[in-house]
Amino acid sequence: MIAHRFRAAAVALAVVASSACGVTRPARFYTLEAVAPPTDTPASSYGVSYGVSVGPVTVPPALDRPQLVVQVAPNRVEIDEFNRWAAPLPDAIAATVAANLATLLGTPDVVAGAGAPFAVTHIVTLAVQRFTSVPGKEAAVDVVWSVRPTSGGAARSDRTVAREPVDGPDVDALAAAHSRALAKVSAAVAAAIRASNGARSAGRR
Repeated sequence: MIAHRFRAAAVALAVVASSACGVTRPARFYTLEAVAPPTDTPASSYGVSYGVSVGPVTVPPALDRPQLVVQVAPNRVEIDEFNRWAAPLPDAIAATVAANLATLLGTPDVVAGAGAPFAVTHIVTLAVQRFTSVPGKEAAVDVVWSVRPTSGGAARSDRTVAREPVDGPDVDALAAAHSRALAKVSAAVAAAIRASNGARSAGRR
């Protein structure tokens, strides 16, 4: 009788363990968003015409995956299988920077990728060196960018490093911090586009 109870208990535990193993945790998907502040006056009010194409965007191979890669120690990262980007990270960065530039430059003529339905005046390329995610602490980006006028003017290149504190322990806060960091990169790129356009106008005088 006692042996029978032990066998029954063992079977019950096995069933519970099997059920627990069968439960899968659903993945969550995150996006980046454009958060750059709008310009006070559209570029067209100054007689300026911008047509910007953003891309290509490259990221380190370790980050070019759907899962978030989080820093858990100075020399150790983890791939978070249950928290993922809703789009490939290079595409998400291109779309976010393009939306920021549209706001900062005061023009709707900004597109991520090729095939712009307008005359392109500037091509922006981004080489992401670091895209560091430290949950609950910091989001940091290190981007080498280039702005090339299609009119044949000199290209302008620079590097922007932006760090933003993460306002909470969850991944939503981490994605929001990365969005703010990319807004700083976008502001530097927008300044270069304006300067390039000013130099081009001066050359025509």
